[in-house]
Amino acid sequence: MSSLDSAASGPTAGRGLPRLFEVGVSCLGLLVLAPVLLLLALLVRVGSRGPALFKQARVGQNGRTFELVKFRSMRIGERGAQITTGGDSRVTGVGRWLRKFKLDELPQLWNVIRGEMGLVGPRPEVPAYVDLDDPTWQRVLSVRPGLTDPVTVELRNEEELLAGAEDPGAFYQQILQPYKLQCYERYVEERTARSDLNILGQTMMAVLRPAQTPPPSIEELRARVEQSHGTEV
Repeated sequence: MSSLDSAASGPTAGRGLPRLFEVGVSCLGLLVLAPVLLLLALLVRVGSRGPALFKQARVGQNGRTFELVKFRSMRIGERGAQITTGGDSRVTGVGRWLRKFKLDELPQLWNVIRGEMGLVGPRPEVPAYVDLDDPTWQRVLSVRPGLTDPVTVELRNEEELLAGAEDPGAFYQQILQPYKLQCYERYVEERTARSDLNILGQTMMAVLRPAQTPPPSIEELRARVEQSHGTEV
């Protein structure tokens, strides 16, 4: 058994929301939201050339890759960085609106039904930014990735933070990702079904009433990372 397999079967693996609950909520969500999803798909198709859905390889539980599905928010055929900054020219007008209200993530309810994701869990990362030999990553990947998590609620201004950095790629790898991993690791250690329900509620409030929970600035993030590592970054 690999270290990732051992982590996936550890004591934190079953402390979140029951799988039956997640599947039931996801099925109900897709059923109830079907008219909205069809409308959003039509808006994406009308807004720019290309398919309504976008699929991308992400790293899931136990280090296994899967295809994450979401509404396409970028123009097809335009290459660029794997991270998206605020004001990114690749993002369409419809896509910018979808991303603002997290509506582009709704198709991931299908990933939850398939067992590749949960309702709550660390957001799945692209393979290029994951180190499967890192013990921290192994602990984070001991649970299913999720539609939302505490970091998603807190860093909902991630694209704006990246846009304000001199080097977005370096800022992501040196500041944002270390901070995310630190928070993900703490989440995995402390997660319970009740805390996951609270996170779902916080996510809805953050989308509907963002002014109630202001996100951190670049300086605040740097200070938190420096404090946790005891070094200047």
